[in-house]
Amino acid sequence: MPGVYALDASVFLNAFNPAEPGHTESAALMALLEAVAAPIAAPTLVLPEVAGAIARIRGDEELAREFAATLARLPHLMLIALDSALAEQALELAARHRLRGADAVYGAVARRFGATLVTRDREQKDRLSGAIVTRFPEEALNEETGAR
Repeated sequence: MPGVYALDASVFLNAFNPAEPGHTESAALMALLEAVAAPIAAPTLVLPEVAGAIARIRGDEELAREFAATLARLPHLMLIALDSALAEQALELAARHRLRGADAVYGAVARRFGATLVTRDREQKDRLSGAIVTRFPEEALNEETGAR
């Protein structure tokens, strides 16, 4: 059984968009995690991030809202609020690993849950690799399917 995964917005968006490179692997990982009821942690920040990206790319405000609402209802998704303790952890990760603020928030969520952070963002993955376990979706998928 897999452990907890922290998924970056880039993975949810990549799984949603068949035109993007890596879509198949992101979608397969999401399907596998759902099938085995693996807990997925993400900051509440994921909702406006995915909505904004979809609205910008597709030009469809309603689709953006629907996608974020559907994401929020995923049965094994734990949405983690950015409280002062998590913000402090994110601040430390941002400063120590030279991260963008949002990337550090996802890292702090992963750290809080002892989770593997799955991302499509190479900079986030590389800079956090010494602090937490980080994977691209295809790496996480290979680890999970290879373990079976």
